[in-house]
Amino acid sequence: MIISLDGYVADANGNFDWAQPTEDALTVTNDEMSNVGTFLYGRRMYEMMAVWETDPEVAAQSPESARFAETWCATDKIVYSRQLESTHTARTELVREFDPAEVTALKDTREHDLTVDGSTLAAEAFRHDLIDQIMVLVCPVTVGFGLAFWPKQRLNLELRQMRSFRGGVVYLSYDLLRH
Repeated sequence: MIISLDGYVADANGNFDWAQPTEDALTVTNDEMSNVGTFLYGRRMYEMMAVWETDPEVAAQSPESARFAETWCATDKIVYSRQLESTHTARTELVREFDPAEVTALKDTREHDLTVDGSTLAAEAFRHDLIDQIMVLVCPVTVGFGLAFWPKQRLNLELRQMRSFRGGVVYLSYDLLRH
């Protein structure tokens, strides 16, 4: 996820125009995504991310954008939504209800990693103890209020990796420690 320094994925108006990672930050993101076999999305995050398949101009922005688009298109996606009638991208399954037992089964049976993208869906996954690692790109901006990334619960984290990039973007990767 890309978050503001104060922990939001979008400001109070739903804007995230400040969330523009640099090419070197995208390289790290792409490297981390190389072992992902399934993206888990809520409706809003899916609609935002679908441009990686539906809008060629997005992928054409840079070499790392093209690399991410290629990975995104080749990866399975599960979208949890009661509102969507259907999905419009390849390798995408629509599921009406988030079922923690089904996600646990996916974790146990899939050869590659799963990601949970979107703060609302991630909050559900946190609540059901389904998160093992957290990876964020922190942008050097505060937005004051909006859609929060972090769940409203205590998390004990161990830093795995930290990298800083030009422009002040910082990549942080944590293992979630179990009690």
